[in-house]
Amino acid sequence: MSNRLATLPALALLLCCAVLPLSTNARQRADEGGDGASRAAQAGRGLVGRPAPAAVLRTVDGSSIDLGALYGKRPVYLKFWATWCSICLEQMPQSSRLYRKYGERITVVAVNAGFSETDAAVRTVRDVYRLPMPVAIDDGSLGRRLNLRVTPQHVVIGADGRILHVGHKHDEQLIAALERAASGHIAAAAPSLAPRGASPSQGEGSDVRGLAVTTIDGRRAALGQAGRPQALVFFSPWCESYLRDSRPRTAQACARVRQESERLARSGDIDWFAISGPVWSSTGELAEYARTRKTRIPLALDSTGEVFAAFGIRDIPAVVLLDAAGRLVRVLGPDDRDLEQALRDLRAR
Repeated sequence: MSNRLATLPALALLLCCAVLPLSTNARQRADEGGDGASRAAQAGRGLVGRPAPAAVLRTVDGSSIDLGALYGKRPVYLKFWATWCSICLEQMPQSSRLYRKYGERITVVAVNAGFSETDAAVRTVRDVYRLPMPVAIDDGSLGRRLNLRVTPQHVVIGADGRILHVGHKHDEQLIAALERAASGHIAAAAPSLAPRGASPSQGEGSDVRGLAVTTIDGRRAALGQAGRPQALVFFSPWCESYLRDSRPRTAQACARVRQESERLARSGDIDWFAISGPVWSSTGELAEYARTRKTRIPLALDSTGEVFAAFGIRDIPAVVLLDAAGRLVRVLGPDDRDLEQALRDLRAR
């Protein structure tokens, strides 16, 4: 562990945390479990060789990086990371060395995933590790389009604007991809760009349409079209365990919301679903979570991140309440403690 972490109480325990739980039933699916390398490899299968997505990244210093303007002119290396991710912090010195080696030939950006994150924590990591490369915080849209499944997730884009490599480790494959990118030819014409994804759209009072989840037992449920109120709990199966030391308030909030939701769901007059994001999560891990936590609320994996995006969920835990007409009534965040009253108000509509 780096001595520099002694100045970072909130992060000091990250490097001693256990790795995230692994699925014992890894399958060749978009939500496959396994170690970080296998998840990143699965994420990259539909990306490598394809045009990279355009995006404008905002750095923590207030500047902007237009990725679309770089494609065809300069290679790009994006390292997705999180302040609560121990492996990400372990790799930071290596990432700084890569920037010093390739920074004049490749645009290198440390892209914080922006999931259960704060600007202050991101800046603290940047300062503690003296990161020389630009540091940006994703609003979730770029991560969704690059199939973010793990942290860290390395994405190398060639000078022709096509994705060369998606990986998890700082290994020979990453170095080889950077070497290929650095020595690649500039595109003769502007490259095509991956189509833009849909923007988040739901605000309080809006009608929820076109969203659905599939529970881990295979049941597909439409959101906002049930003719009954719905409560959607947004979570991750590792929140209570992995974040216990590094983000104790978040871990405690996840436990509190789970316990309160289970109790309140017993009334039976509201349809409940607990929805996990795709980062470090699989259907197998959700099944294990249901078994160990003895949860009765149906669980679903948002494998594309579209449901999280539709409601603008960037912090867990969160609870979204929909009325019987399919209108968004309220979004409760990690610090909101009036879920029971909010449900009374929902029933009274």
